[in-house]
Amino acid sequence: MVRLNSMKAWVLAARPKTLAGAATPVIMGGGCAWMWMEGCGMSPAEAFDWAAFALCMLFAWIMQVDANFVNDYFDFRKGGDTERRLGPKRACAQGWITPGAMKTGILVTTVLACAAGLPLIWAGGPWMIAVGAACVLFCFLYTTKFSRLGLGDVLVLVFFGIVPVGFTFYLQTGTWDLQTTLAGLACGLAVDCLLMVNNYRDRAEDAAQGKKTIVVRLGGSTAIVLYYLLGLCATMLAAAAIVLSKPGWCAAPLLLYAALHLATSRRISDTDGAALNPFLGKTSRNFFLMSLLFAAGCAL
Repeated sequence: MVRLNSMKAWVLAARPKTLAGAATPVIMGGGCAWMWMEGCGMSPAEAFDWAAFALCMLFAWIMQVDANFVNDYFDFRKGGDTERRLGPKRACAQGWITPGAMKTGILVTTVLACAAGLPLIWAGGPWMIAVGAACVLFCFLYTTKFSRLGLGDVLVLVFFGIVPVGFTFYLQTGTWDLQTTLAGLACGLAVDCLLMVNNYRDRAEDAAQGKKTIVVRLGGSTAIVLYYLLGLCATMLAAAAIVLSKPGWCAAPLLLYAALHLATSRRISDTDGAALNPFLGKTSRNFFLMSLLFAAGCAL
């Protein structure tokens, strides 16, 4: 039993399991910075700015919760969270949190995210204002506009890959390089596997509501192939980012991610409907592990 507007209700609405998606790009950006410092003859243990790294992580986590609240509220207002919903339950639709309280929650998390990111302006300059504003803007546009047009995957690639990886790196080094771009693409593709599972599970309802996701456009069988290819491409891009500076064996830890991703892909191909929900957690586990393996490869 979940009491109205209780702490348990807010924790459920925040969807703690999704925080792995926010942490993954920050870890990979930090790994790239560590590798760059070594390549420049610096001591990463001394040069790495752990305070900036922690603020990047905090900003990413709060923005993820903010995005979850926005998704919960606007999907409820649009009637997207019906009794036919196959995915995890949503707070407003279940009556755990009132719409008015959720609007307040969105305002609070948006302000907190901006407050967490504010000190990064001194570390990274005025660019950080534009980056933070873009993150907040597209946090709202994802649910209200882009996801319904089938552009959600593009936003995931940019705002769960290239942007957070690149600017975590930039705050440490003051620059941006090819390896960071490759790592950002790898991260975005890996995290997009999560969206692919969601859209594959909800393809029938999305089609009925006129939500034109990639899965709706291309079909369910194509989604399984895409899920596998996203992880495969992520592995290759992450490995390429490492081997541009280090021996090939430093990228070997990423093979563990590739193996887990393959195993998950095979099991998804035999599953449908609400039975796919556990694979959201497995997919998050996989790409979070990828970020740790990538960071380890950067530090080897």
